[in-house]
Amino acid sequence: MENIFNKLKGHPHVKAETTYAILFAVGFCHLLNDMIQSVIPAMYPILKDNLGLTFAQIGVITLVFQLTSSIFQPFVGRYADKHPQPYSLSAGMCFTLVGLLCLAFSSHFFTILFAVAIIGCGSSVFHPEASRVAQMASGGRKSLAQSIFQVGGNGGSAIGPLLAALIILPYGQHAVGWFAVAALLASAILVRVGSWYSLMLASAGALKRARQTVACNLSESRIRWALAILVIMIFSKYFFNACMTSYFTFFLIEKFGLTVQQSQFCLFAYLAAFAAGTLLGGFMGDRYGRKYVILFSILGAAPFTLALPYLNLFWTLVVAILIGLIISSAFSAIVVYATDLKPDKVGMIAGVFFGLMFGLGGIGSAFFGWLADKTSIEFIFRISTWLPLLGVIAVFLPNTKSVNNA
Repeated sequence: MENIFNKLKGHPHVKAETTYAILFAVGFCHLLNDMIQSVIPAMYPILKDNLGLTFAQIGVITLVFQLTSSIFQPFVGRYADKHPQPYSLSAGMCFTLVGLLCLAFSSHFFTILFAVAIIGCGSSVFHPEASRVAQMASGGRKSLAQSIFQVGGNGGSAIGPLLAALIILPYGQHAVGWFAVAALLASAILVRVGSWYSLMLASAGALKRARQTVACNLSESRIRWALAILVIMIFSKYFFNACMTSYFTFFLIEKFGLTVQQSQFCLFAYLAAFAAGTLLGGFMGDRYGRKYVILFSILGAAPFTLALPYLNLFWTLVVAILIGLIISSAFSAIVVYATDLKPDKVGMIAGVFFGLMFGLGGIGSAFFGWLADKTSIEFIFRISTWLPLLGVIAVFLPNTKSVNNA
């Protein structure tokens, strides 16, 4: 990365080729950011035992975090489209740092809600602007760039429960504070990324290229229809994923008698497959078209999700890994498809869809927590596994090649 910054000091111009140093930098910071955030659901068994929380309260914790992660993102993205803020990336990570330290020493339900809300605000600041940086550095390979950025987040989400099993479970809630080192590291890296971004914006040629867009040849009504379909895709994907990330450990503990630590390793396997599938989806989206990746990713997972609640332990883990691998490939394709529909509003559209991802995930977690209290963990898995069937609506999306060159 040092070489690219040295070159930029002498030649501050946006290059036509993909700038991998910047993509990997924002992807790595996304990994650190989402690793920290994934500690929240990984702590649920500890918080439930220590504070005597109900499943509904656990759902409320997720809801507060996801809503604060989602509500502000479209507004941040809209503002960034008109007034780019290169160093807001580092500032957002500072919010995450403060919330993390609060979470480490929270001993009451409401202070936990406050802590996760601060972490969520940091996420709202980080994601829209980071997506803009990824597209600026894409060199035209937007699905690949978005997937590199997104796979960092998914990788962090997978590592979080693993680190929780190795660090937080043995040493307790206060050990969450050790993750402050990751937040500080990400903040420092994002200062350097902000410097690169500033040089791009300061150069007249770079600014001109940053604003170049490929016009969408669809009518406004068809664009709105396509965006509505994409929202339904996000709903089906992240309602199901909310059930997996928040309650898969409880499902394994209740049905198969696993320990908390064993269940965390199983959750790590699902989330690791989720991360790998995201990168695969980026390659496929640029090569075959985003519509077909979206359709395959969500609808293709349906046979496996429907079988999940009825399998033994071995096949439950195998099928969970396959589900994570298949269903995760859609998100980068969805975001890039949506920004191609509105190419002059990349930050706002990215903020909307990242916001929907967090917001619908939070609502889904709260809903399934409430339903689990009323029924059982096994029942909510039987219900949630039908959601990917909504993926069939992707057949009504306009062909990707009519919107962009993918």
